[in-house]
Amino acid sequence: MLSHRERAARGLKVGDFFTTSRTFTNDDVLRFAEVSLDYNPVHFDDRFAGAKNFIAPVCHGLLVASLVTELGGQIGWLASSMSFRFKGPVYAGDTIFCTLEIRSIDLRGRARASATLVNQNGATVVEAEIGGIIPGDKERRVLRAMLSEGDPTNKLADRIGSKPG
Repeated sequence: MLSHRERAARGLKVGDFFTTSRTFTNDDVLRFAEVSLDYNPVHFDDRFAGAKNFIAPVCHGLLVASLVTELGGQIGWLASSMSFRFKGPVYAGDTIFCTLEIRSIDLRGRARASATLVNQNGATVVEAEIGGIIPGDKERRVLRAMLSEGDPTNKLADRIGSKPG
């Protein structure tokens, strides 16, 4: 099975879909807060989260939505718009599964995609609509060269090794 990046190097088309998953941790929440400076107590304090009717502090919505950007990055998608609908909480320890599907591509390589993120219980936690530009001929040639070099800039490739995508 080809990796996401290998599929992108061959050329993307309407109907292509890509999946990934991640189990979020308290450390992920803390690192995201350090980068984003979003220290809303709903992410750190049991009492505050409870006052918002959550059973525990919740992960940042954009941290969870970063699964969409992970997939976009793997396929060389240059985002021009993103719209997220946060449908349910994600807690540290939850595993979230993301599926992104390409819905349309015009002659200039401008594309639309949708993404659905569900938790380990099958509940939808985020829905997204994404606009952007897919790799054209020139970018696909570069992707193929990068892949032949072992994909040196792709830290995800380092993390998963040769695991199919």
